[in-house]
Amino acid sequence: QVHLVESGGGLVQAGDSLRLFCTASERADIGDAMAWFLQASGKEREVVAAFRWSDGKTFYGSSLKDRSAISMDNVNNTLTLQLNRLEPEDTAVYCCAADPPASGPYHNHQLWIYWGQGTKITVSS
Repeated sequence: QVHLVESGGGLVQAGDSLRLFCTASERADIGDAMAWFLQASGKEREVVAAFRWSDGKTFYGSSLKDRSAISMDNVNNTLTLQLNRLEPEDTAVYCCAADPPASGPYHNHQLWIYWGQGTKITVSS
């Protein structure tokens, strides 16, 4: 069974930075990419950023494109999401995902196989 363990969320003030971590238990079963999504209250999950092992490419969604950076520790299978200059509208549950669709866009959260429980970020004004 694949487990995705997330950490790093919390309560911060506007303008602060935060770093999220996601560790996958089994590299062999999690496909060619991992990603971070965010889910604001009452809204669908949307991709923040993704990392692909086969070519080392990174992909970014629109919400935090200029304020985020994703990286992979290949030894420990740990995906890191650096978030900078956080704003109140960034408040959401941030979820780690693994095993993307063989085809189709990464931004479609319905097609990813494995999910962590999520870690909450709350940004105060």
